Amino acid sequence: MKINGNEIRPGNVLEHQNSLWAAVKVQHVKPGKGGAFAQVELKNLIDGRKLNERFRSADTVERVRLEQKDFQYLYRQGEQLVFMDNDTYEQMELAEDFVGERSAFLQDGMTVTVEIWEEKPIGITLPQHVTLEITEADAVVKGQTQSSSYKPAILENGVKVMVPPFIEAGEKIIVDTEEIAYVRRAD
Repeated sequence: MKINGNEIRPGNVLEHQNSLWAAVKVQHVKPGKGGAFAQVELKNLIDGRKLNERFRSADTVERVRLEQKDFQYLYRQGEQLVFMDNDTYEQMELAEDFVGERSAFLQDGMTVTVEIWEEKPIGITLPQHVTLEITEADAVVKGQTQSSSYKPAILENGVKVMVPPFIEAGEKIIVDTEEIAYVRRAD
């Protein structure tokens, strides 16, 4: 679907220079002389490069719609993570570095959303919150104020996270997978 340069919004996926780009920031500029344009910061979805581009309202770009499919995480096989399509039961392997540091939050049977373009996975979204148990937590230092001091703790998956002083080892907490941060105690 073709759109004009002034219709580009953050989050749009565009086909530009024979590659796939996501609009990260869009700033509309109206200079004193000449026509208005959109200054767009683009991030390449294939290799991660960044690009700043100007699009005038007369310019047209191809807006791409990505297919989003739910997959179930099955297991880790060396450096590969194995997922199963919930509809067709076909298995797909993704490299661990494709998922990045958030791969530590994958749990057996967890449903993730994979963005696909031309049969090729280009993005993955984990559930925003996961429940994990704390295996190690530092002791509370006497005299520290309760409200502002957080202490380091290690989760069952080996990830370090800062928690409030009242959280002890063995407790289950809810962790934000995007920020890698403590949210609250699990019920």
